[in-house]
Amino acid sequence: MTDNSFLSVYYEDQNYHKFDAVSESSTALLIIDLQNTYTKLGKTADTIRFSQFSQRLEKIVIPNTKKLLFEFRKRNMQIIYCRIESHLKNGNDRSLSQKLEGWNSTLLFKDDYDSQIIDSIAPQSEEIVLTKTTDSALTGTNLRLILNNLSIKTVVCAGIFTDQCVSSTVRSLSDESFDVIVPHDATAAGTMELHNAELTILNHIYCTVMSSDKIIDLLK
Repeated sequence: MTDNSFLSVYYEDQNYHKFDAVSESSTALLIIDLQNTYTKLGKTADTIRFSQFSQRLEKIVIPNTKKLLFEFRKRNMQIIYCRIESHLKNGNDRSLSQKLEGWNSTLLFKDDYDSQIIDSIAPQSEEIVLTKTTDSALTGTNLRLILNNLSIKTVVCAGIFTDQCVSSTVRSLSDESFDVIVPHDATAAGTMELHNAELTILNHIYCTVMSSDKIIDLLK
């Protein structure tokens, strides 16, 4: 889908363009929940229904995230990672939504391999890594304070899952008056239907949806 494809009924009749450029000094890249455990999804008999997600993660999301990382690092811009994990092995420190039976019952202990950031996009020195026990990276960490201390005004949110932790984070950031950009080709949901629907809902209200290449063009 193109950048103009994510238009809800609220904006379908408007030629809406918010960003002509972004400031390198006040823009951060936030990478949400791109952790080892999700690289296994869709590759086993009991998770085969997520095969579409698995292919998108490997062939689209990770490569475009690497591309964004390269450009942000080249410009010495702020990069922040957030990963969902528990401090306790039994997971009792997780929020209620993270304790629900079924999909959300995935238990990721902070010291386990599964909870670590995917190696190919791993944090480098002085890149901040936050731990959350909630869906939103803003409400579950001190991200708000960090962004304010760094004088960040615009946050580029990449990662997974579009309709869950990404969406929750985007909405929280917007409510706190941050400008938010979501690269539609560096995010993914369980299905493309969920991904496209959520970005259509978020676009132009809580964030601006665009491609990774467009974001890089705005940096230039």
